[in-house]
Amino acid sequence: MLRGMTPRRALLLAPLATPAFAQAPWPNRPVRVINPYAPGGTTDIIMRLMAERLERALGQPFIIESRGGAGGAIGTAAGAQATDGHTLVVTNTGPLSVAPALPNPPPYDPARAFTYITMFGGAPILIAVRNAAPINTVADYIAAARARAEAMSYGTSGVGSIGHLAGLVFEGATGTRMLHIPFRGASEAEVAVLGGEPVSLVNTLGAHAGAVRQGGLRGLAVTSAERVPSFPNIPTLVESGLAGAVVTNWFLLAGPASMPAEYAARINAVCQAAMAEPAVAERFAQMGLVSLGNLSGAQIRDFVAAEAARWAPLVRQAGITG
Repeated sequence: MLRGMTPRRALLLAPLATPAFAQAPWPNRPVRVINPYAPGGTTDIIMRLMAERLERALGQPFIIESRGGAGGAIGTAAGAQATDGHTLVVTNTGPLSVAPALPNPPPYDPARAFTYITMFGGAPILIAVRNAAPINTVADYIAAARARAEAMSYGTSGVGSIGHLAGLVFEGATGTRMLHIPFRGASEAEVAVLGGEPVSLVNTLGAHAGAVRQGGLRGLAVTSAERVPSFPNIPTLVESGLAGAVVTNWFLLAGPASMPAEYAARINAVCQAAMAEPAVAERFAQMGLVSLGNLSGAQIRDFVAAEAARWAPLVRQAGITG
């Protein structure tokens, strides 16, 4: 304290407590990356590819922690609320652009709670059944769904997930009513469908590419505007006359709002270099993941808001409560 300065005056002039992210150099210990879904889904696959390269470039382990539940909102909230300075979250459409429209929204505001780091890209939703099912085409699927209200069941990664929304889009486009069965993640949904209940799967293509290639799942349709080059035999819903049934699930990496911009820029640079590697680009292509560009943090924020504006009316109209 300076001579003549009262304790109260010294307190008023004292700098604010240094946030954890301001410690230098960064990272100075292992970085936790929260995956808000069960292991094995698209977020998990993407982040494992990135973690290996981030570790090499930044000199610290990047440890993926799966924390599923509430369609990804629980893990995403944990990422927003982290104060240790070494926590990130890999998340997607549901927690950021769907969940905030629910009657009981998650405890974060996507416009303010995050430092957006990298947009990994977008992938279509896959509609599939187990290979032994007597449903071979989109026409068969629509006919089965129309035969009796809620006779056709479909599994997704959770209530309010983009797969759930894609199912609602399909119902609206075809005049059907199906039974939605939510799971904690893609792997759980896939195992259940392969076991025969629910009848079908409506979830991000990338998480189930292996099961389609290996013959366990029969892909009936994808929700992209055009066929996915790595799955040329799976038609689009657009080809079946459902022009409005184009749905994309996008994936991004974020940190808490307190994260300094220079740290976000450092991570983004590593991720962009990784995605340019032929091996990673090929893996992304196999999952049907299409680049949405190297967006800035502000551009990602605007993108998330625009997607929320698209999905909020459907969430309310469908009465999704979370």
